Amino acid sequence: MSMHAEVARVEETSPSEDFLVEYLDTLSMVERLHRLLLDVIKDEFERLGIIDINAVQALLLFNIGENEVTAGELKTRGYYQGSNVSYNLKKLVEYGYMHHQKCAVDRRAVRVRLTEKGQNVRKIVADLFQRHAQGIMSREVTGDVELADINASLRRMERYWTDQIRYIY
Repeated sequence: MSMHAEVARVEETSPSEDFLVEYLDTLSMVERLHRLLLDVIKDEFERLGIIDINAVQALLLFNIGENEVTAGELKTRGYYQGSNVSYNLKKLVEYGYMHHQKCAVDRRAVRVRLTEKGQNVRKIVADLFQRHAQGIMSREVTGDVELADINASLRRMERYWTDQIRYIY
């Protein structure tokens, strides 16, 4: 095969430059949005004078909700995206936001659930999100684009990335 034919074949299968730019912008935006969400939660807690937990821990409490889970389940269920889950769980138990007990089936595993104090934090975060949802709707932040459409696209990207991790092409 000639060099020209090889280059043409590669160009046919490579993403367009415009698509690549948009893809990289999307990756950057997802990361910035997550960090901004944590800043918004942090500001809310500072405003309320709650300084013994951080935004990651508050979001973790919100995501756990009424469930009783193990540390391992936090990641597999998508409740927690950080790498230091053990540290955060330890601090939340230490400060009285969570109960923990050894799992009856697997004594190595610890099951956690929210205390009343943890439920109060969860309510604060839920109320914050409720206010945000109302503000986004009333100000028409997303315009004609439905959040359901955005979510569907992000789920498809999540599925694609998951397949990449599992080496499914």
